[in-house]
Amino acid sequence: MTTTQPVIAVLGTGIIGAPIARNLSNNSFTVRAWNRTVSKAEALSADGVHAAASPAEAVRGADVVLTALNDGPRVLEALEAAAPGLAEGTIWVQVSTVGEAVDELASYAARTGLTFVDAPVQGTRQPAELGKLVVMAAGPQQVRPTVQPIFDAIGSRTLWVGEDGTTGAASRLKLVLNTWVVALTHGVGEALALAEQLGVDPQHFVDVVTGGPMDNGFFQGKSAAILSDDYTTSFSVDNAEKDARLVLEAAQRAGVRLDTVEAGHHRFQRASAQGHGDKDMAAGYFASFRA
Repeated sequence: MTTTQPVIAVLGTGIIGAPIARNLSNNSFTVRAWNRTVSKAEALSADGVHAAASPAEAVRGADVVLTALNDGPRVLEALEAAAPGLAEGTIWVQVSTVGEAVDELASYAARTGLTFVDAPVQGTRQPAELGKLVVMAAGPQQVRPTVQPIFDAIGSRTLWVGEDGTTGAASRLKLVLNTWVVALTHGVGEALALAEQLGVDPQHFVDVVTGGPMDNGFFQGKSAAILSDDYTTSFSVDNAEKDARLVLEAAQRAGVRLDTVEAGHHRFQRASAQGHGDKDMAAGYFASFRA
């Protein structure tokens, strides 16, 4: 017995969306992609991805729509533009970091007859390119056999969270994870900034941490970026600022004070104001210095 791979429409082909579309195509899925900047979608044609001229064209006849855009409002805007091509019952997998805007997206899906799967991912450019993202997913049991092969193509593992169909469980987990990301990013940046100003060889700091209980891949990657002055973007300062803001908004509603995230949010804002907004978030390091 043979099964037919679902046709997938990917809306948003930025740092995460482009490698997702590429990996899906390389795993024998039929993929259509749309992006506001048309050239970004067209660049995937060599990987067998069809570049659509509009969201509606991309989703017409698709079994699964996957959104990989910057935030909740842009995701919703793309789905509304896609509406003329959407069929009732289409599975909508949203992998963006949208915070508590997930409730509005789920509500839109319910109103328009879409089956909503909340599936933000943990990982930046390199894990996305390697198909090693970690997928956090929440959605109805009946669609999991359809979407799990998709997650297997783009990620190293999938964690299903919440009760069956629980709205927003995965996006709220992503907020918790981003709290940790903010702390790690600025911890590395501030330590190296202080080393520089104290006349300490920053490499010695890295050498002490390496191989010990405080070591991890994130530390190695961000410290290497700062020491080499190479801020090639895996995830930008501006995107990190947005993610920190979403964490703070959720914390305020929950009545939780997050001093570290608040300070980290200000640091990302300062680094962006200094002209580093499109650089990798490790460039939050520059917030320790005058412009």
